[in-house]
Amino acid sequence: MRKINNIKLFVNDDEKSQEVAKKLQEELLKYDFHLVDDAYDLVISIGGDGSFLHMVREENFNDNIYYVGINAGTLGFLQEIDIDKTDDFVQRLNNNDFKEEDLSFEETKILTKNSEEVFYSLNEIVVRKEDFSLLKVSVYVDDELLENFTGDGLLISTSTGSTAYNMSFGGAIIYNTLKALSITPIAPINNKAYKTLVNPVIIPDDKIIKLKPQANLFLMIDGKIMTFDNVLELTTKVSNRKIKCLRMQGFHFIKTINQKRNF
Repeated sequence: MRKINNIKLFVNDDEKSQEVAKKLQEELLKYDFHLVDDAYDLVISIGGDGSFLHMVREENFNDNIYYVGINAGTLGFLQEIDIDKTDDFVQRLNNNDFKEEDLSFEETKILTKNSEEVFYSLNEIVVRKEDFSLLKVSVYVDDELLENFTGDGLLISTSTGSTAYNMSFGGAIIYNTLKALSITPIAPINNKAYKTLVNPVIIPDDKIIKLKPQANLFLMIDGKIMTFDNVLELTTKVSNRKIKCLRMQGFHFIKTINQKRNF
């Protein structure tokens, strides 16, 4: 892992995050780190998981820098550093006492009658009808029909996002080093008329998921809400790119799940 010198901070607007940021800046300057707005090696988000997602999106998923988060929010799966450990964090940073972990993210292409757009998400995408009526959509994996889904919607999450919104819908927790996507149904209908899968399906990173809704869609991409008219096709996959996250040497995914579960 290369030595870090230049750092940029992404700070939430709330009072708690601002206080943490002030203390962090003082500590960083003690060790001669440079706080800059460009040409930085590391970006640090201070806030909750939403702050981390916002930071990565603002950086356009730049894979040439490091990312880390200080948790000034509530749960903080993405924000690894606790606010009472900021001094220790800076000392470890100065000693290069960290390990690097690649985080995969999702690449989604939306084809309408009038446009084609590409979006990236670290956690998930949520697909629903624009008017929140029943979603009927054919779901394919590498052009093989998986199901004709009928229900409120579909949530397609990354391994990173499997512990977020996905978990609220009973989706599977995917170990963070597995590069995969989870298709999790939202209120699926399974009866004599509609034969819909009611369980999550885990898709490996060499497969492409394709939805053919032929409808106006409501999409939530890492919490950002968008609507699209006349969607012909939506494809999503694990991106070939990855972002680099700093982890403390004692970080362990299973330990994190247990700690957050008992938060």
